[in-house]
Amino acid sequence: MKRYVIYRDVAGRVPRIRYEEELNEEQLAVVTCSNGPILVIAGAGSGKTRVVTHRVAWLLEQGVSPNSILLLTFTNKAAREMLHRVEHLMKIDTRYIWGGTFHHIGNIILRRHGDLVGFKKSFTILDNEDAKDLIDVVIKDAKIDKKARRFPRSGILKEIFSYAVNTMEDIETSVNERAPFFCDILDEIALLNRLYREKKQAIHAVDFDDLLYYWHKLLAEHEDLRKLYAATFSHILVDEYQDTNRIQGEIVDFMGFINRNVMVVGDDAQSIYSFRGANFRNILEFPDKYPDSRVFKLETNYRSTPEILDLANYSITQNARQFTKVLHSIKKSGTAPVVAPARDVVQQAEFVAQRILELRDDGIPLDDTAVLYRAHYHSMELQMEFTRRDIPFEIRSGLRFFEQAHIKDVVAFLRVMANPSDEVSWKRALKLFPRIGNRTAENIYEFIQACSDPFDPFVSKKIGEKFTKIHRESIETWSRLFRDLASMQEREAPADMISAVLNNGYIEYLKYNYPNHEMRLEDISQLMNFSTQYQSLETFLSELSLMSGVSGEEIVAADREDEKVILSTIHQAKGLEWKAVFLVWCAEGRFPNPKALEEGGLEEERRLFYVATTRAMDELYLCYPLLVFDKQVGHIILKPSRFISELRGTDYEEWQISDL
Repeated sequence: MKRYVIYRDVAGRVPRIRYEEELNEEQLAVVTCSNGPILVIAGAGSGKTRVVTHRVAWLLEQGVSPNSILLLTFTNKAAREMLHRVEHLMKIDTRYIWGGTFHHIGNIILRRHGDLVGFKKSFTILDNEDAKDLIDVVIKDAKIDKKARRFPRSGILKEIFSYAVNTMEDIETSVNERAPFFCDILDEIALLNRLYREKKQAIHAVDFDDLLYYWHKLLAEHEDLRKLYAATFSHILVDEYQDTNRIQGEIVDFMGFINRNVMVVGDDAQSIYSFRGANFRNILEFPDKYPDSRVFKLETNYRSTPEILDLANYSITQNARQFTKVLHSIKKSGTAPVVAPARDVVQQAEFVAQRILELRDDGIPLDDTAVLYRAHYHSMELQMEFTRRDIPFEIRSGLRFFEQAHIKDVVAFLRVMANPSDEVSWKRALKLFPRIGNRTAENIYEFIQACSDPFDPFVSKKIGEKFTKIHRESIETWSRLFRDLASMQEREAPADMISAVLNNGYIEYLKYNYPNHEMRLEDISQLMNFSTQYQSLETFLSELSLMSGVSGEEIVAADREDEKVILSTIHQAKGLEWKAVFLVWCAEGRFPNPKALEEGGLEEERRLFYVATTRAMDELYLCYPLLVFDKQVGHIILKPSRFISELRGTDYEEWQISDL
């Protein structure tokens, strides 16, 4: 009988990896570093994943038990990739390494010790939809009548509760920072937060944030557990450390306080998620927290040309709070980055579209090209131009512009003005108001269709006599709104009609229904500006109909039919790369974001610019319109973004765009 042995003890049983051949000098220094706290500042495209996986392999070869290694990542995909690489390098079963996201490891620990914080080991994990449903239950238990008055939807409350957990702030602070317009109902929000936590405890269920909350609670309040896990893990490695929030930072410190072999890897220049609660101080102050730590820098870039890196390097030097580093490329010299001011947003879109097709003819596939932007609404004209030119594209920043709920909501009011028999649009518009559900909306529609003038019951307020349960505030709003819309329709002013919808309740609706209401309001403002180029409501609505749900026909060869240009916000693009990158709306007042500047976020906005530019491998285009139209103030002359103005003239080549 043949004997087959499974080797779990790594040391001495596998061939030694040729680290000197597989790593550059910077990477090798990190991987073979001796014990102690380590901070690795890993520049964009510098091989961070390779360093982490080879470090794990090196530790295993030194005799470190797989069970004593904790590898923390931010996505399941990253964890799987890293463990798979270690498995490939070492030819071992990586299941014995504690590897995964913070929430994954928190789940394991809470399953073991949940009884100490009042949970059965068979507790349920609520996904985001489940969590919102449970918040609706506690709202009902608290006898809050959401139909009687506007009240934040469960999704918004969940965002506030989550922010409080991850930043370790109280509810009052979280409301002030995330949704200050809800300060008048702060007591009710605090009550719901308490009831929500109690309800979860009663039914033995936790949401994703609880996996961190209770993991931290177990370590903070139970010294024996804190010592147990700190002694269990001889080495802790944390990926994307610049994105950790306060509670995650403290968990890492708890888990590593005995052996202190904590290696954190990240790039302070790519810390761009403060709006999610990420704490920039975690990476910036690591050397202060661990005075005996060693700081390594990975500055060799395998992604971008020297010209692109020169631009990015110089831009980020304007930030005061950072670990200074200079990325240098292993690639040959390429073309200079391009700054391309356009006459207006239409010409900007035309330039991007035409240049993408030219690059495709030069050998850069569409799916190796990306258009990046600071805000989702910046993609509107691009989507329209790509559709006109039959350029296939994929939106990574959300739905196609005209398919978004808030755009369709506003347009629904305009559609019923143009076509009072439009049942779908009537019902969509009606259900935006309190106490109006499917049945009531259907009854109202049937009633108004029987009237000679469908709008008269709203303007005259007779609708309230017919449907007595309708909230009086809704009737008043309808009266003002339809009176305003009727007068504007006569003037064929779609922009004014959109403004009327906003000013008659829809801004409030956004605040109470969407956590990202400001971004949605920006979208609608852009739609309003866009509508000014149309002379009639009919032509405007026709254009929207043609754009909604339409994707570009394939212009590529049949064997490459899956090629699509990527449209993405910079936030969504982090960690990705393309041969050609177009960064649009690089204009002052648009990027950096004005609201971020008001809140002291200039350096994070510049880090966003740095992230965007370092996504490019070979071609980089920085574009902005010189002239835009704003419904409120008229034509505005835009200046280039300060992120362009502060560059050296040698960092780019300026192109002058002209029409034939």
